[in-house]
Amino acid sequence: MIDPRLRILQMVAEHGTVTAAARALHYTPSAVSYQLRQLAAELGVELVVHQGRGIRLTNAARILLRHVERLQEQWETARAELATAGAEPTGQLTLCGFSTAASRLLPPAAAALRDSYPRLSVRIIEAEPSRCYELLLAEDADLALVVVTVDSPPVTDRRFDQRPLLDDPLDLVVPEGHRLIRQERVTLADAAEEQWIVGKPGSTYFQLVLTACISAGFAPHIAHHADEWDTGTALVAHGLGVILVPRLALLREDLPVVRLPLHGEPAPARRILAVTRLGARPTPALVHAVDTITATAAGLLPT
Repeated sequence: MIDPRLRILQMVAEHGTVTAAARALHYTPSAVSYQLRQLAAELGVELVVHQGRGIRLTNAARILLRHVERLQEQWETARAELATAGAEPTGQLTLCGFSTAASRLLPPAAAALRDSYPRLSVRIIEAEPSRCYELLLAEDADLALVVVTVDSPPVTDRRFDQRPLLDDPLDLVVPEGHRLIRQERVTLADAAEEQWIVGKPGSTYFQLVLTACISAGFAPHIAHHADEWDTGTALVAHGLGVILVPRLALLREDLPVVRLPLHGEPAPARRILAVTRLGARPTPALVHAVDTITATAAGLLPT
């Protein structure tokens, strides 16, 4: 394995402070600082310098980090080749994903892995996309399902292997008797004058709705904030606004609301990626997990 101190340097670069890196790695800040000092002394260079209340990476640290990315990719590739050539997978495999993925896509994958590889322990973590990337970097997760947002790492980020998994269409949810129910085809622009229910500012759901509405040519009038589908649906049922929900999301069936598929070009959807650390994907267990997730999604989102 690569020197764990290099992983610490990566996390400091990712999070910007020793304290935040220590939290992500489950270390104490003093332990992180000590490891960085040891690494710097061994290499004979300065890696971080204090700047106000924070730190700044030196040029030497940035040069080293470029090599760490290549080392990490080679290490992950080596582990994947060994797993492919070896016996039945053992140890622990951790899958993480946002709420809908964690409830609808990851459980069937975990069950399939359990049945195929009884010596493999499978764990699921529900986490927002930004946290999923942190879990991958800290090696606390092996596969993440994430929704693409404006804050997602670029596809050129050499720390990750990010592959499109599926597009989850967005539906408009309105109260029973709403004017749009009578239309044969409903576009997102048809709801431009509605009051909107969205997630809290900064959340993945908030960004998803704003991006979809702006792409449709309008900025939504935000009347309420709700992060849970049940809360948003209850507000819609009482005539307090409308919401966008992904097709994969389950809604309460006891409320007087109607779910309207949206048309138009492009029809709004959220893109879901399957993400691993670069070089890790070809392991048999990960391939099996992604295949099961893909099949599950196809059953839930028939074309």
